[in-house]
Amino acid sequence: MSKLKRAMKNEYVKSAIFLAIILGCIGAFWIGLRTYLSTEYPLLAVASGSMIPTLNIGDLIVVQGGLDVDDIIAEYETGDIVVFHKPSNPDELIVHRAVEKTNDELRTKGDNNAHPDYWKVTDDELVGKVVGNIPYLGHVPLFVHTPTGIMIILLVIVVLILLEFVIPIAREKTKAKQQVEETTVTDTEPQ
Repeated sequence: MSKLKRAMKNEYVKSAIFLAIILGCIGAFWIGLRTYLSTEYPLLAVASGSMIPTLNIGDLIVVQGGLDVDDIIAEYETGDIVVFHKPSNPDELIVHRAVEKTNDELRTKGDNNAHPDYWKVTDDELVGKVVGNIPYLGHVPLFVHTPTGIMIILLVIVVLILLEFVIPIAREKTKAKQQVEETTVTDTEPQ
């Protein structure tokens, strides 16, 4: 029990516990959001201008999943904005408006595009519909996915490690060295 008490007094252990709590809260929030919105992609950043003026590059969108094509309203200018896997490249997500529905398939179109998309979206490709957006907040994840963003994140991590661990250790060593020198000087002085 005394080892546990000593460990809890250690600043490094306190920092590690605090970091674990923060990461746990973020993870729980993300899992809760995915569960509540019934989608693997509850928050997405808009990366293209195909939906301007409705959605701008850098908007963060909230996506409600668990829907079928039948649940989507498809009309020019007022239809639901949907997120789907691009039929020709399933790794790519597209955010466009549903403009027409036929035989359990959606025809989509970007608000800023002149013509509807050449593909049709099925239940298998549909991720969900946009139920909200937060302007500008999507710039953060977009920036983090750039080489500059990655370098800045790594730099911040290194600086935090230096401030939290390396600098205090160096100060402790310097302080201990000064105490040894002071003790040595005091011991060698004639009385």
